[in-house]
Amino acid sequence: MSVAEVSEVKEHLYEGMFLVDSNAYANDPETVTAELMQILEKAGANVVAHRPWQDGKLAYEIEGRRKGLHYIICFKMVTSGMDIITRQCHLSDTVLRQMIVAHPEQLFSAVVNAISPVEEEVPAEPAAAADAEV
Repeated sequence: MSVAEVSEVKEHLYEGMFLVDSNAYANDPETVTAELMQILEKAGANVVAHRPWQDGKLAYEIEGRRKGLHYIICFKMVTSGMDIITRQCHLSDTVLRQMIVAHPEQLFSAVVNAISPVEEEVPAEPAAAADAEV
């Protein structure tokens, strides 16, 4: 067995913040989200969690736009896919800017928990609670 066969390519944990055109997202959020997922899919990323983060006025105009939406995505990927993401974001008309940060596992888990939808607890039936008290 060679070293290449034994060595396993390690996926790193990343948080990506993508600044997208606010108007495009307001008009068709599914298309914008699908475009972001397609960019990550081309790079071989496995998306763990994603959601829109903050929508608002930009500090300065970017490509003629004064408003933008920050879209946060947590994903796992090998490092070699980073060039593909950067290139695809530059080619995209929807993505204005992107920033990707590698996280240790503990911080990555905390960010995923923060952006994942919170599941509401189902309240106990009043009859069941009354029976328990007796």
